[in-house]
Amino acid sequence: MASSSTRRPSWWTVAPVLAVAALGLTACSNSQESSDVKGTNPAVFTSSAAPAGSTGGLGNAAEPKDSVSATLKDSNGQAVGTATFTSKSGHLEVIISAHGLKQGFHGLHIHSVGKCEANSAPPAGGATGDFLSAGGHLQVGESGMHPSSGDLTSLEVLKDGTATLTTTTDSVTLDEIKGKALIIHAGADNFGNIPTRYAPAPDADTLATGDAGARIACGVIA
Repeated sequence: MASSSTRRPSWWTVAPVLAVAALGLTACSNSQESSDVKGTNPAVFTSSAAPAGSTGGLGNAAEPKDSVSATLKDSNGQAVGTATFTSKSGHLEVIISAHGLKQGFHGLHIHSVGKCEANSAPPAGGATGDFLSAGGHLQVGESGMHPSSGDLTSLEVLKDGTATLTTTTDSVTLDEIKGKALIIHAGADNFGNIPTRYAPAPDADTLATGDAGARIACGVIA
């Protein structure tokens, strides 16, 4: 019989090749065991820095915003609402939520003194009334300016006595209202806008209060 011209490789020839292959697999595994559980693959690290503003894949955490709040109470000490003031890009966002109030528009103002005392006298003295200890409307900068710095959009109360309002102002800053008082009035605020066909000019009381009437709820901004 003729001998075959093809020779099978001997074990001593194949063994070194297998050893090199096994070494390569070991190096690539980096001592990590495989897993059939989702989300357990080893993290991939690179030398590149994360993009600006990135949280590294951990989710975009909400940027903290500087804010203050107030709990609004009536003259009996019952809570009737809340207010939150948040500083946003050069202005304040104001969010009001209230209940148990009379339907209609109500004046809403930041007052100059952070005191909410029922049946109290004004800071300068005089006749007593609910929340008069909070003083007049907050005025920042030029005195006598109207509307006052602390005048806000009026609050509209629905038939069921509830009200929600989101408004903005750039007449005051967050630091300027801290420790002051927020007051809801019994009536609407005309902001001193009396047409001249009714009067030559609004009187001092109208300019000072907007004819919004009694103070029915108050909260210290803290």
